Amino acid sequence: MENKQIWVDVGYEYFALHGVVKIEPIAKEIGKSKSSFYHHFADIELFIELLMQYHLAKAEVIAQKELAVNNIDPELINILVEHKMDLLFNRQLRINEQITLFSETLCKSNLILGVAFKASWTKDVNINLSASQLEGVFDLALKDFYLQINAENINYTWLSSYFISLKNITNKLII
Repeated sequence: MENKQIWVDVGYEYFALHGVVKIEPIAKEIGKSKSSFYHHFADIELFIELLMQYHLAKAEVIAQKELAVNNIDPELINILVEHKMDLLFNRQLRINEQITLFSETLCKSNLILGVAFKASWTKDVNINLSASQLEGVFDLALKDFYLQINAENINYTWLSSYFISLKNITNKLII
C-alpha cells in the first residue's frame, strides 16, 4: 500500500475512535516518523480535509450498497457491521459538529446515506408515512443511533436489537 494511503487509513480510524487527529500516535501506529507525515502532507489541516473527502467517498460506497438491499436484517445490518469505522467517523463528526468543516462533512454524508437508508428502511418496515413524518422519525432515529453506538456495540446482535426496537417505536407512532 502506498505510504500516503497508509497515513489516510490509519488517520481515518484514529479520528473515528478518538475524535481528534494527532500525528504522533498515528505515526507510531504505522511505524513512521512525524517527518514522514510532513513529506506527504503540507500540514494537519490539509490532512483533515483529505480525511473528510475520504469519508464522503466511503459514504457513497455505503449508499450504493444500501440501495441494493431488500431488508434491514440481515442485509443492511451486515453492511453497517462491515463499515463500522465509517459509522464511528460519522459519529465523531456529529460530536464535533461545532467545527465548520466537520459540520459540513456531516451534512453531506447524511444526505448521501440518508436517501439510501430511508429507502431500505421504509421498504423493510412497510410503513406509510408522509415525507415530513418520515423525515422527522428518521432525524430522531439518527440522533438516537449516534448517541448509542460505540466501537464495542456495532455488531450484528446489537444492531438487530436496535432495528427491532426502532420498528416497534415507529409502528406505535403510526397507530
